[in-house]
Amino acid sequence: MQLARVIGTVVATVKNDSLEGRKLLVVQSLNADLRPQGTPLVALDAIGAGVGELVFWCRGKEASFPFRREDTPTDCTIIGIVDSDGHVTKGTRRA
Repeated sequence: MQLARVIGTVVATVKNDSLEGRKLLVVQSLNADLRPQGTPLVALDAIGAGVGELVFWCRGKEASFPFRREDTPTDCTIIGIVDSDGHVTKGTRRA
């Protein structure tokens, strides 16, 4: 699992049938100080996240676990919403 901020949405006019009705969101990975790192990714939303929210996401075969694995083609999935940035940064910020 990694932390990211949802920074946008994706609209697809044509997609795999198993993705119908599912949201695709753009996420920006974050480091321990909640600063952007790497390039943004498109993630399948499993929990109802929205733009601006701090989320947990995963990649690889685990990304399909919230869905019927054999039917959902995903390599990046949002699996949790962090209630507050303070839950993540408390005691981890450096002076």
